[in-house]
Amino acid sequence: MTKTITTPYDSAEYLKTEEDIALYFAVCVEEAGDDANFIAHALGIIARARGMTQLAKDTGLGRESLYKALSGQGNPSFATILKVVHALGLKLEGKARATQAA
Repeated sequence: MTKTITTPYDSAEYLKTEEDIALYFAVCVEEAGDDANFIAHALGIIARARGMTQLAKDTGLGRESLYKALSGQGNPSFATILKVVHALGLKLEGKARATQAA
C-alpha cells in the first residue's frame, strides 16, 4: 500500500495581488457572519501574505502580538483590527443586509 503525502494548505501563498487580497477579504467579511475570530484570522492570513514584519512596523504593534491577535484564537481589540485593516490598505464598508421576506 502506498502512502499519500500531503502538505499543509496555506491560503497566504495564493494571495499574490492586491485584487486577490481585496476579494479574499471581501468574501471573508461576507461569510463571517457574527464570527469576529474569522475576520481576525482572515486578516492574519493577509498579513502573512504581505509580511508580518512590515505590518508590525506600519501599525506600531509587536510582531508576536500581531501573530497572536490575528491567529483566530486571540481576542484583538477593535482598535487593533482597524489599525491592521488600514495598514494593509483595506477598507471596512458597511451596507444594509438584505431583508428576509416575511
